[in-house]
Amino acid sequence: MKVTIYTDGSARGNPDGPGGYGTVIHYVDPKGQLHVKELSGGYERTTNNRMELMAAIAGLEALNRPCEIELYSDSQYLVKAFNEHWLDGWIKKGWKRGKNEPVKNVDLWKRLLEAKKPHQVTFHWVKGHAGHEMNERCDFLATSAADGTDLKKDEGLEYA
Repeated sequence: MKVTIYTDGSARGNPDGPGGYGTVIHYVDPKGQLHVKELSGGYERTTNNRMELMAAIAGLEALNRPCEIELYSDSQYLVKAFNEHWLDGWIKKGWKRGKNEPVKNVDLWKRLLEAKKPHQVTFHWVKGHAGHEMNERCDFLATSAADGTDLKKDEGLEYA
């Protein structure tokens, strides 16, 4: 099954402030009907990079069977780690970079790798959203989640 996931994270410009993430999942069920699932989460006192990772994790963990996934994010931090094979290097170095500088967010990277395992995922960087309508929706969801006004429960997907 083919699935498209658009993600965004928001720390509201303040690493110590409330943050949220937005994730929009598109998939077609066995009857050929298009479905759109929106997930968001807020009130995480963390950085924007962590929010971006959490947005991707939420999308991957919501799927209840292996899928072929196109994942779009405006986070270079997330997308470059996969497209430029940073993760492989980090793992081989024991999650260190350069001269024993620790890799940040190892807990979330490990969780993302676990969530990614059953799927075939291609990561795409959307520079400044590049006019992607659903990425704009993710931006809205992320901001709303941070404000606590648009929280959605992660219920999993019926067909995907």
